[in-house]
Amino acid sequence: MEAVLSRIKRLDLQRSVIYFGFLAIFLFFAATLHNDGFLTTRNLTNIVLQTAPATIMAIGLVFALSAGEIDLSFGSIVAVSALAAAVAMQNGPMVFGVVAGLGAGVLIGAFNGVLVAYLRLPSFLVTLATLGLFAGIARSMTDLRSIPVINDAFTGFFGSGKLLGVPSLVIWTGAAVAIGHVLYRYSRFGAHVLAVGDNARAAQVSGIKVPRIRLLVLTLCGATAGLAGLLYAGRLQAAKYTLGESDLMTVIAAVIVGGTALNGGKGSIIGALLGSLMMGMLNNGLILMGLKVSDQMIVRGVIILVAVAVSLRDTRR
Repeated sequence: MEAVLSRIKRLDLQRSVIYFGFLAIFLFFAATLHNDGFLTTRNLTNIVLQTAPATIMAIGLVFALSAGEIDLSFGSIVAVSALAAAVAMQNGPMVFGVVAGLGAGVLIGAFNGVLVAYLRLPSFLVTLATLGLFAGIARSMTDLRSIPVINDAFTGFFGSGKLLGVPSLVIWTGAAVAIGHVLYRYSRFGAHVLAVGDNARAAQVSGIKVPRIRLLVLTLCGATAGLAGLLYAGRLQAAKYTLGESDLMTVIAAVIVGGTALNGGKGSIIGALLGSLMMGMLNNGLILMGLKVSDQMIVRGVIILVAVAVSLRDTRR
């Protein structure tokens, strides 16, 4: 009985780390940067808007990691999807751009999924390879040129628009988190994802189609990266091959800090949201403190190392 209670307390502590960390970082910057505009409504809103694409990518990565897989290619998928949407809208309506952008993300994710699920290649190596492959494709699509997005309906729907005073990026983030949380916690698919990540062989014996789950989670990663590409294109009103290049560390850090296990079987959509906001808050605070981009990268790297160490330590217990 005592062992069970001890385990419950440890789990509760693990789930609370992200909340305490988020609050501690917020209070630190609020105290040190209160004269530099950190607590202004505009600055706090900008943090949420700037982290929207990363938050949506983090949702897809939670599913992949929970199933015991990983996707490293989402940065390249963002660029390809944004460019595909921008090119499609040069000679067509908004719907062409949406279909092209999301379609590119889904197809690339499915391509990764087929290689992993049915050819049984390691997802780390597959997505590392497609990261470089589609980064090259993004560069060749427009000869390194930036493509403007001048469709007002698209930029309003995916970027600068508002509904009842609420920015569209906030609405997209809230909707994605809500759908992801329900799918992850309360659906059969979410239960199967966790079962596969916890013990794939036992899941297979129990009747779960393990290859299908692996295909679906990597396709979902591609879809969320495709949507993130649309949000980038809408907010920046342009698409470029560099979009998403710097998101890999940020998204992985957000997901791991948010409580998703590297070796599968455990995760949290709400934790990923808070982790993404935490990373955005860190970047914002460090910029206001005058730190350089290199310093921000060092901080993110340290956070990932600490989070990985905690995750592996919990797994070995």
